[in-house]
Amino acid sequence: MLATCNRFETYLEIDDARVTSPDTSINSVMDAISEAAGIDPEELRSSSKVLDDQTVAEHLFAVSSGLESVIVGEGEIAGQVRRALETARAAGTVTPNLERMFQVASRTSRGVKNRTGITSKGRSIVRLALDLAESRITDWAGTRVLMVGTGAYAGASLAALRDRGATDVRVYSPSGRAEKFATAHAIDAIPAGGLEAAIAASDLVVTCSVAPDVILSHAVVVEAVARPDALARRLIIDLGLPRNVAQSVVDIEGVELLDLETISIHAPLAELTATADARAIVGEAAAEFAAQAAEREVTSALVALRAHVFDILDAEIERARGRGDSSEQTEAALRHLAGVLLHTPSVRARELARAGDAASFIAAANTLFGIDIEPASEVASVAELPVPERPDAPTESAVS
Repeated sequence: MLATCNRFETYLEIDDARVTSPDTSINSVMDAISEAAGIDPEELRSSSKVLDDQTVAEHLFAVSSGLESVIVGEGEIAGQVRRALETARAAGTVTPNLERMFQVASRTSRGVKNRTGITSKGRSIVRLALDLAESRITDWAGTRVLMVGTGAYAGASLAALRDRGATDVRVYSPSGRAEKFATAHAIDAIPAGGLEAAIAASDLVVTCSVAPDVILSHAVVVEAVARPDALARRLIIDLGLPRNVAQSVVDIEGVELLDLETISIHAPLAELTATADARAIVGEAAAEFAAQAAEREVTSALVALRAHVFDILDAEIERARGRGDSSEQTEAALRHLAGVLLHTPSVRARELARAGDAASFIAAANTLFGIDIEPASEVASVAELPVPERPDAPTESAVS
């Protein structure tokens, strides 16, 4: 399971030899999530997306590299992907295939970071929001700022505000952590019960809390602006996920709202979409992962072919020994010859597998050498669902 502030995904490896249909497993997971979260099953299904086979790997690599984040190259997501793998290991729920996929995802994210410089070139979502606020705020030193929240974005928000020259900053925390945060950052804390008064006295309100419920409701903001000492206008920047501010506050006179949706629409395109280089890296990594997975389809066939050839060789050597006409040099030469002869079929097998035609090699090995390897094409297909070509190869699925 991969859970972030705005993402919940489950990665499943489904053994098609043991279940009637991948849908069975996916529905079981949906039902479990529905029961645990208290969400209606149909509502959950209607708001979920299911990926399967190789699209899963490409999706995970893109997520881990920050390409599916609001701000391209978000660094925190790579750590969350690593922790998801560590959690699955500890719980005993990670399979070898999922282990490989998550490890490649981490390597890919590092490659994207090192080869494209996305995280160093890209601006944080906080700074993008303040860039957009420049058209409303001309004097940062004279701007009265209220920060709501002491979570992950709070420190970055305060640093970005100070970089612009803001000095009059106060903090409010719905969880009661304002005093500790304020002391650590040398700003003033708003006491419990003082939110409306603080909003009324602020030109700019930046919300960055991870609270599950809206903090600045329509009623709270209405009460704040109705105070006799309230400022005439204010800008609210909502960086919360889920949102901290009710969308309806835009209907209140003198209130403007910048939320993540607005920021993603109006911020510079280069900051919100993946660079061509980063997408290319992810695409290459996904293609190589798929190719390596395909190669594993012929592994059992190659092992069987090698065992078949060397079994015959061992039998012939034993017969030669019995006749007294064998030497160590001759045996070594014969084993070397067998290895050389197997090299080209091994290379060709992997080439066919990468091209999606592993079944041709398996069929050829069966026909030429009489090796009993079940061809991938004999597995029954599942109606309207993609099925892996190898009968015993589980398929990865991602439900988000």
